[in-house]
Amino acid sequence: MQQYDQHITLITPDAPVATSTHGGRAKCLQRLVRLALPVPCTLALSFQTVRRIAQGEMPAAEQLLAPFDPYAILCVRPSSEDPDWGGPGAVLNIGMNDARYVEMSETIGQQAAAGLYLRFVQSFAIHVARLDPEAFEDVSDDPVIGLKQALAAYEDETEEEFPQDPGVQLGEVLRSMARAWEGTSARLLRQAKGAPADAGLGLVVQEMALGLGEGECGSGVMQLVNSQTGARQITGRYLSQSQGREALSGGADALFLERDPRGPSLEELAPEAFAELKAHTALMRVKLREEMQAEFTIENGKLFLLDGVRVARNARAAVAIAVSLAEDKIIPREEALMRVEPRALNELLHRQVDPEAPRDVLARGIAASPGAASGRIVFSATEAQASESRGEPCILVRRETSSEDIRGMHASVGVLTERGGMTSHAAVIGRGMGKPCVVGASAIEFHMRRKFLVFPDGRRLKAGDMMTLDGTSGEILAGDTPLLEPARDESLATLMEWADAARDIAVRANADTPADAEVARTFKAQGIGLCRTEHMFFEADRLTVMREMIFADSGEDRAAALELLLPMQRADFIDLFRIMQGQPVCIRLFDPPLHEFLPTDRSGMLELAEALDLPLSDVTRRVEALGEYNPMLGMRGVRLGITVPEIYEMQARAIFEATVAASHEGEPVVPEIMIPLVSARREVELVKARVDAVATAVRNETGKEFTYRLGVMVETPRAALRAGEIAPLVSFLSFGTNDLTQMTYGLSRDDAGRFMSKYVQQGVYAEDPFHTLDADGVGELLEIGAERGRKAKPNLVLSICGEHGGNPESIAFCRAAGFDYVSCSPFRVPVARLAAAQLAVRDRIS
Repeated sequence: MQQYDQHITLITPDAPVATSTHGGRAKCLQRLVRLALPVPCTLALSFQTVRRIAQGEMPAAEQLLAPFDPYAILCVRPSSEDPDWGGPGAVLNIGMNDARYVEMSETIGQQAAAGLYLRFVQSFAIHVARLDPEAFEDVSDDPVIGLKQALAAYEDETEEEFPQDPGVQLGEVLRSMARAWEGTSARLLRQAKGAPADAGLGLVVQEMALGLGEGECGSGVMQLVNSQTGARQITGRYLSQSQGREALSGGADALFLERDPRGPSLEELAPEAFAELKAHTALMRVKLREEMQAEFTIENGKLFLLDGVRVARNARAAVAIAVSLAEDKIIPREEALMRVEPRALNELLHRQVDPEAPRDVLARGIAASPGAASGRIVFSATEAQASESRGEPCILVRRETSSEDIRGMHASVGVLTERGGMTSHAAVIGRGMGKPCVVGASAIEFHMRRKFLVFPDGRRLKAGDMMTLDGTSGEILAGDTPLLEPARDESLATLMEWADAARDIAVRANADTPADAEVARTFKAQGIGLCRTEHMFFEADRLTVMREMIFADSGEDRAAALELLLPMQRADFIDLFRIMQGQPVCIRLFDPPLHEFLPTDRSGMLELAEALDLPLSDVTRRVEALGEYNPMLGMRGVRLGITVPEIYEMQARAIFEATVAASHEGEPVVPEIMIPLVSARREVELVKARVDAVATAVRNETGKEFTYRLGVMVETPRAALRAGEIAPLVSFLSFGTNDLTQMTYGLSRDDAGRFMSKYVQQGVYAEDPFHTLDADGVGELLEIGAERGRKAKPNLVLSICGEHGGNPESIAFCRAAGFDYVSCSPFRVPVARLAAAQLAVRDRIS
C-alpha cells in the first residue's frame, strides 16, 4: 500500500515523490526507475515523516518492511533537498542478526557473512547507539573473529544484547538519523552552506545488493567526465568484495573501470557488467540532462544501480560540462549559461591554491582580490622593485597602501595589508591588476620598521621569508604552497560567446595603463569605462616632474613643468587607443589631492630637496601647506582642475593629440573625457570651456577634425540630485559608486573594514555597502540622477564605473534602472558578462 501514501511511499514511476517533499536522492532514484534501470526496491520517507520520527512518532515496523523480501538486507540513506546540505551518513546491512549470519554463511561463505554483520554492528554501535569508537579499535581484521569481539564490546558498553529484530534495528536507525538532522550542530553546519533553518530531510530505505559473496561481487562508482577539467573521460573505481563507496579508498586493490595500461580493470574482469554500466551512465546523462555519477554494486555478476548523484566539479569542469551538454543538444544554450555561477569564473582567470595541497594557515583577512601567489615578504615598494629585478617573486606587506605604493604593487605578485576593506586602495588596485590581495588582516602584528610579522599562534616571519596569499579565501599560508595555473580554455571562450549574444547591457573595463587595456581587450571588454590618469604619474621619471609642477610659484611655471609630462601622457593615450581599436575609451581627468605625490618622511623630503635644488625647509613648508584635515573631501578632482587649470589643459591636449595620431593610424577614435567629483553645474561649465578651447587649438594646429564626448563622474550626492541641471552640458553620466557610497554613508571605505563585519553580523546593514551596492540608499540616488538626467537629455548615456560594476547584484540594479553599461576591473569583465547574460535570460524566461 506504500505506493499510495505520499509520506511513506515505494518508489515507482508514478509515486508521489518530489525533491521539495522527499529530497533530491529520492527523486533521482525515481527518475532511474522510470528509465527501467536496475534499481533495488526502495522506500521513500518524506520530510514530514522524518520530523515526526525525530519527535518520537515512529511508523509501524510492518509498514516499513512490507515492500521488501522478508530476508532482504537493507540500508538507509539521507535525502536532503540539496545534496550540498549534507546529512547523516548511510547505514548499511540492516537486518543482519545471528540467524541471518548463520544462513548466509552457508550461501555466500562465512567470511563474507561475517563481514556484512561486523560492518553493521560497528556502524550501529557508533552512529545509532552513540558508543565510543575507541571500544571497537582493537577488533580483529579477520571478520569472523572481529564479529565476536564487536558483539562482546557492544554488550559490555550497553549491558544488553545487540538487537536481533530487523524492525527494531530499522526503527532505531531511522530515529537516530532523524534526530541527528534536527541537532543544533547539524543545523548550524547546513545553514553555513546556505540551507534554510527549517530545511527538511527525507530518508530512503533500500534493499541492498550485497557486493560480497560467491561469484564476482563488489561495488564502485562511475562517471563519464573528469571532475577537475570536465573532459570526456570515464573515471571511478571498482573494488571486489566491497560495499558502498569503499572502492574510492581501496588503494592498490581497487580496479580501473575501463582498460588501462596502469593495471587491471572492471572491463576485463566483467565485460558485460562494464558495458551495461557504461550504457546506463550515458543514458542518465541524456535523460537527466546532467553529468551523473553512478554508484553501483555487482552481485554474483549482476549489476545494480544504488544511486545517481550530480558529478562533483570545480569551476573549470562546470564550464566544460555546461558547454558540452549544450553542444550535444541535451540542454539549450541559455540553460548552460544559467548553470555556471559567475563568481566561480575567478577560479579560471587566476592562479589558485591546489585544493589537494596541505594548507598551513597562519592567519585570515578579507579576501579582497581573487587568486593565489607565493613569494618572499617585502615591506616597501622599493624592496618589491628590487626583488622583481632579481627575478624573485615577492609579496608586498603594508599597513595600508597608497598611491606611492603603485610601483611596488606592480612589482609584487600579491599584497597583504593590516587595514582596509573590499574597496580600500589595495583591494581596488589589486583587482585591477589581477593580483591576489588580502586586506584587513588585523589579527597579525605588523612590525614595519623591524620588518617582521607575528601571527596569532606566535609564529614569526621576517623579510625574505616565503609566504602564500590566497586572495580567494582570505587565508595567509606559510611557505611556498603548490598552485594551479589559470584555465582559460575553449569551453570558457564558447560560454562567453553565448553570454555576449544573450546580454543586453554593455560591459567595459576600468584600465589605467596599456597593460590593463591589453587584459581588458583579451577579456572582450566593450571599451574602457574608467581610465584613472593619475596612476600614470607615479612612474619614477614622471614623479619628479609632477613634484616640480606642485612646487611651481606661477601658472607659467606650472605649465612649463607640465610641458614635460605632455609627451608622456600623449604616448600613454596613443597606446590605449591603439589597443582598444576604435572602442570607446573614457579618460577621467586628474582626481587625487596633490599631497599624494609628495614624500611624507624626512628622508623623502631631503631627497626631493636635492632633486629640486631647494632648501629642505622650503620643501617641508610646501608639504605642510598642502596638507588637509580630510584630503579626500578637500581640493581634489574638479576643484583642483579649476584652481590649478594647467593640469586639465595639459591632459586635454594630450588626449586630443593622441586622438589625431591614433585615428591617423587606425580606426577613428572618439575619446570620452570625464570630470571627477562634480557637485555643481558651474564647475562643468568652467572645465568644458577650457577643454573646448584646447580642442579648437589642436584642430587648428593639426588641421585634423575629431570629435569627443564630455561627461561627469557622479560621486557626490549633490551631483546626483542636480543631474537635471548638469545633463544638458554633457554626453554621459558615470556614477562612481565607491565615493558616492562613502559620501552617502559618511563612511571611509578604507576604515570600514575595521567594524563592517560586526555591523553585518548584527543586522545593521544587510551587506557591506562597499562590496554590494546599497540599492535602497545609494541606489535611490542613482535612480534620481538617472531619471532627472534623462528627463533633461533623453539620449544621455548612463553607467557605473565603481567597483560595484563587476558585482552581479549591482548589474541587476543597473539593468532595471536603464543604464547603458557597467565598468569594472579587467579581470572581473568575464564575471560581469556572464552575470548580465543570466539576468537577461532570467527575464526572458519569466
